[in-house]
Amino acid sequence: MTGQSMQIRARMPDAQELAGIHWLEALLPAERERAVASVRVGDANIGDYVCRVGKPVTYWFGVVEGLLKMSTDSEQGATMTFTGLPPGAWFGEGTVLKREPYRYNIQALRKTVVAGLPVEDFHWLLDHSIGFNRFVMNQLNERLGQFIVAREIDRMNNPDIRVARSLAALFNPVLYPGVGEILRITQQEMAYLVGLSRQRVNEALSALQARGFIRIEYGGLRVLDLEALRSSVLGGKDEDVLAAGKR
Repeated sequence: MTGQSMQIRARMPDAQELAGIHWLEALLPAERERAVASVRVGDANIGDYVCRVGKPVTYWFGVVEGLLKMSTDSEQGATMTFTGLPPGAWFGEGTVLKREPYRYNIQALRKTVVAGLPVEDFHWLLDHSIGFNRFVMNQLNERLGQFIVAREIDRMNNPDIRVARSLAALFNPVLYPGVGEILRITQQEMAYLVGLSRQRVNEALSALQARGFIRIEYGGLRVLDLEALRSSVLGGKDEDVLAAGKR
């Protein structure tokens, strides 16, 4: 498997890694057999690029374990982060469908096990598998909603709401079925995704915990009220309550 700024030593996935590839469940036995024979996994270290802007697409990638971020750089040199990619995330299906060069960068925020399905096998499944087509359609639909939310987050001035919305986006059961009840993420990694300082993220997370929306645990975050993080409950007068929770 070839990353765009690294060489990932490809290997066959083991049983546990295959169990984390949830779209395999949508395939019929013969389709699954072909997919399992084609999927490869490899390790990406912190800072490695799995995909880079302008490079040709070779695989449809997914996260088995670890954390990636999807971003792009503006002409002025500023980095815009679209989303984080936690365990269970598969991404770039639109790029693979069109066989076009990448329009974004995918970079590892920690040591990550990356899985890849070759482009030709992706298209074979599209041509032969109704279950796979349904999965990809759901992915594209959820991804559209995700990027609309990401655009809204980018325009928000309140850091607490930015953190809340960004955290909620990482608990999408369709796009990220491998996250579970606890998101394994550090405050520094959250800062990279949200575009704020680690200190400011820490303040926002403490305020959200004080409201009973999340619980900060060793090595991660547990969401107690996902709808509250997504909803307008954090807007308006509640912004003052959040601020008071930090004093």
